Amino acid sequence: MSWILKVREKFQAAHFLKEYKGKCERIHGHTFQVEVNVRIDKLDNTGIGIDFTEIKKKLTEILPDHTLLNEVYDFNPSAENLAKHFYLELKKQYSVKEVTVWESEDASATYFEGK
Repeated sequence: MSWILKVREKFQAAHFLKEYKGKCERIHGHTFQVEVNVRIDKLDNTGIGIDFTEIKKKLTEILPDHTLLNEVYDFNPSAENLAKHFYLELKKQYSVKEVTVWESEDASATYFEGK
């Protein structure tokens, strides 16, 4: 048996997209939402795999709240690149299946490994 645990957290940041032609090449901000899906294969004696608060705490630690993302990362901070970065960071501790970064309520990018 397996379960997928889902945790979401928000952060606010500004960014601009290098080598992009359009309005997003200028500095602008978002309230980003990040959703993490973690796979677990067993439960403890209380019926819990990993406490949601533990995953959310780790996620909050790696989110760059109230920053200019271009000053934080050496990559172009698109939603796609952010999703990959957060995935790789969380994978160090959890069996992450995928990470989705929402720039708005109707636009997101999801990163996962595999086919």
